[in-house]
Amino acid sequence: MAGHSQFKNIMYRKGAQDAKRAKAFTKLIRELTVAARAGLPDPEFNARLRSAIIAAKAANMPKDTMERAIKRGAGEDGGQQYEEVRYEGYGPGGVALIVEALTDNRNRTASELRAAFGKHGGAFGETVSFQFERIGAVRYEAAVATPEAMFEAALEAGADDVVSGSGGHEITCVPDELSAVRDALEARFGPAAAAELDWKPLATVAVDEDAAGTLFKLLDVLDDNDDVQRVASNFEVADDVMERLSA
Repeated sequence: MAGHSQFKNIMYRKGAQDAKRAKAFTKLIRELTVAARAGLPDPEFNARLRSAIIAAKAANMPKDTMERAIKRGAGEDGGQQYEEVRYEGYGPGGVALIVEALTDNRNRTASELRAAFGKHGGAFGETVSFQFERIGAVRYEAAVATPEAMFEAALEAGADDVVSGSGGHEITCVPDELSAVRDALEARFGPAAAAELDWKPLATVAVDEDAAGTLFKLLDVLDDNDDVQRVASNFEVADDVMERLSA
C-alpha cells in the first residue's frame, strides 16, 4: 500500500497521547467550524459536516465541544474565521506532498511550512498536484466486514476501487459520488471511520531508509502543526524498512 494511505502512515505516528489528542481536537474543531459555515449546520443536509461529526465522535470529542464548534461555524458564537489553503512541494527523496490547511493567518502558516520543508531537505512551493488524482475515500475498520463483503457492497454502491487489509478497508470513488457511496455503505455497515475527499498518487516514489527517516520526521512536523488538516504523498517504503523505522 502506498504512502498516501492513512492506515500505513499510522505505523510511525508517535508522541504523548494527551498531546496528540489535544492536537487532534484542534484540527477536528476547525473542520467542524468550517464545514458548518460551508453549508447548513445540520449534518442531514451537509455531507461535509456529517463526516466531520463522525470523525469527532471517533476521537471521543465531548458533545458540547462539537456543538460549540458547529454554532461558531453557523455564526452563532463568534470566534476566529478560518480559510482553506492548499500548499504543495517536494519532500526528501523527491516525494510529492500536498498539504491541506485551515488557517486564520496564511502568512504564518506558509512561513511555518516553508521552514519545515527547508529543514528536512524539501522544496516548498513546487507544484505537484498534477501527480495526483482527486478522489472520494470512505474508510472502515477491518472488523466491519470481510474483504469480499466490502467489495460487493462497494461495487453496488458505485465505487471505483476497494483496498482491504489488516489496517482496514479503503473504498474510493469519483469526488461527485462520495456522498452516495458513503450513504450506501453506511446503510449496510454503519458509520464509516472516515469519508472525505483525498488525493491518490498516479504513481509512487520508492524511497530508501535514509530518505524515509527524514521524510517521516517532516511528516511528523506537519502533523503537529495545528493548521494542517491532512497531507497526501506518493512515497512507497518497503515493509521491512517501515518496521525498523517505527520500532
